[in-house]
Amino acid sequence: MGNAPVQEETRVSKRAWPPAQGRWTYEDWLRLPDDGYRYEVINGVLYMAPPPSTLHQRIAARLVEALTAFLRDHPTSPKGEVLFAPTGVRLPPQPVPFQPDILFIRAERLEILGEQYVEGAPDLIMEILSPSNWLYDRREKMRAYQEGGVAEYWIVDPDAQTIEVYVLERGAYRLAGQYGLGEIARSQVVAGFQVSVSHVFLPALES
Repeated sequence: MGNAPVQEETRVSKRAWPPAQGRWTYEDWLRLPDDGYRYEVINGVLYMAPPPSTLHQRIAARLVEALTAFLRDHPTSPKGEVLFAPTGVRLPPQPVPFQPDILFIRAERLEILGEQYVEGAPDLIMEILSPSNWLYDRREKMRAYQEGGVAEYWIVDPDAQTIEVYVLERGAYRLAGQYGLGEIARSQVVAGFQVSVSHVFLPALES
């Protein structure tokens, strides 16, 4: 008689929670609470940012207003859609969506606007730095946007009161301009769009 096959015991092991840094997955991210914090995952590492400050929201509102007004009022402006956080943007190879502060997608590329997430690279992303995320936005997130093919990336720095415009060229970001108070920040990807840096950073009572 031959030997009967050995029946291996089926073991169901529960995944440790929370996962170790470097091991976070999309499924893990879905389990996180909806508590007002912004959670993002890059290469399995979880990053958390607190709810935005009133200054952050004021700056975001002015940028959205300026970009929306330009697209609406200038006949020669490129058409498209302006969206803002917490809109999710999925950029391969990262499975977990990012939540940029502001983004723009050209009309001819709106097919990447899925039912739940933006599935691909927006033409323009703007991020507003805060004390808790400034290094993340300048390093990990910038690298992910570069690898994901985001054509233009604005870094808006409330402390320095500057706007940096980076343009993707040959797979790498090039600093196209750094603009301070009294200067005009200009986009290269959204042709013709420009905004006064002083207006972006004006205190609330002066807006």
